[in-house]
Amino acid sequence: MPNVSRRSVLGAGAAFLGALDASLAQAQQPAPRRGGTLVYAQMSGNRRGGDATNSRHPYFMVDLITRSAYNTLAWVDDELNLQLELASRIEPADASLKVWEVTIREGVRFHDGRVMTTADVASSFELHRRRNFASQQIQRTEVVNPTTIRFHLDAGNSEFPFVLAEYDCVVMPANPDFERIGMEGIGTGPFRITGSDPQRRMTFERFDDYWRQGFPHLDRLEVVNREGQTEAALAGYRARQFDAMLNIDPRLIRQMEREAQTDLVPAASGDQAVIILPKHPGSAFNDVRIRRALSAAIDREGLVRIVYGGTRWGWIGNDSHLAAADPMFVAPERPRDLALARRLLAEAGHPNGITLPTLYFAPQWPEMARYFQFIQESVREAGITLPIEERPNDGYLRFRTGDADVSKGNWHRFAYTAVGPRNPGISLFRMRPANNESGYWSGPAAERYMALYARAMLTAEAASRRAIYTEMQALLREEVPAILPAGRNNVLIKRNTVQNLKNHPQHWSIRWDEVWRSA
Repeated sequence: MPNVSRRSVLGAGAAFLGALDASLAQAQQPAPRRGGTLVYAQMSGNRRGGDATNSRHPYFMVDLITRSAYNTLAWVDDELNLQLELASRIEPADASLKVWEVTIREGVRFHDGRVMTTADVASSFELHRRRNFASQQIQRTEVVNPTTIRFHLDAGNSEFPFVLAEYDCVVMPANPDFERIGMEGIGTGPFRITGSDPQRRMTFERFDDYWRQGFPHLDRLEVVNREGQTEAALAGYRARQFDAMLNIDPRLIRQMEREAQTDLVPAASGDQAVIILPKHPGSAFNDVRIRRALSAAIDREGLVRIVYGGTRWGWIGNDSHLAAADPMFVAPERPRDLALARRLLAEAGHPNGITLPTLYFAPQWPEMARYFQFIQESVREAGITLPIEERPNDGYLRFRTGDADVSKGNWHRFAYTAVGPRNPGISLFRMRPANNESGYWSGPAAERYMALYARAMLTAEAASRRAIYTEMQALLREEVPAILPAGRNNVLIKRNTVQNLKNHPQHWSIRWDEVWRSA
């Protein structure tokens, strides 16, 4: 007779009861109800909103909420893991990681009834490799047959499948004129576009030939742009004009927790602010000691506590583009060090403190004024005077970027931009010397950083890449080409009759396929 202990019997019993409870809970879940309309307001800045000629194009839709009408070859889920979407297989062609082969799903239809082929994928990426920063590594595409395509890259990339999940990289019907690709607004998504009021609203209706059988559940979907209009959006929600609000002001969280028939849905992480430190001739930030001093003086824990109400709704950054929810993220050991900040300033010739240039920001998120006011006060304790100035969202991108060629004298500004969470390969590439977000960082440390990046891209094993990414993040903490103090966990609010609406760290990656209304 086998030796069965009492503990093993009890453990097996507990496991059985747990499985039974889960089965009963699942059985008690109501079946999704088909039909109805969902109207939601989005609150974040719409920097690339289109006009009457292009607003249905995926690059210019309201706040880039593209997954209502379009799909990509892959999708990043709400835990930042890669899932296949229009692709049924994505694999490297060889050990160089320079050529990737993709098999697409068969029978996927566009909204005009045409069947998607690899010719459509190739045509779409003729646009993406010219316009999308992550896709510029694609040198060419090779259509092997109607269901198989190869991507030829300029160098090996161990994380290339994540590029195929980028929100810009949707698949659209082929067009020999790549400038016209996507202008008709025809995709493969769960809803087809029925109306567009540029930069204000878009309307959609269910696509009955959607490739995910049985989805979507809703008949109609409508998104309304309420950028910078928190009070108006909240009034609309309470008046039942809106069923949900995306990217709400964190100061509303406590208030909305008490709102009747309302659910708050946090994401695992979300966007963060990049404070760009310009390194043009004459800039104070050419001195690494001043960059490090400013970074060390910011009270990041206080920023998360005061602006976001704690770590449920915000997280402490480490001066890299990685989000804290990413398994490759390395948390800073000492988020704040006033003594170090003062010592570095003294070494840089400012023993009595320093007045920095004006830091410009735009209200791309509702809390931005409070965010930078808190930073301004916290660095004052280290002897740093930091003037700040709010600029309107309209024209802000053009205002802050300037010219990458510093010899022309049209220099970029000491300013902020917002970035969302992506995989490490894309996130850490954003600190490359040629990018405005790094302040056009240069020198031996920048060269070392890019050498590490190149090695990571040729490393197929994730555990080995982690060691390289750890070294890269340590280098950023030491060199501080830019400052990323803290991030927000994206928050949406919704009626409790709206079912299965999941939030996402990448708010542009929210899926609407499985959302349904119980009333």
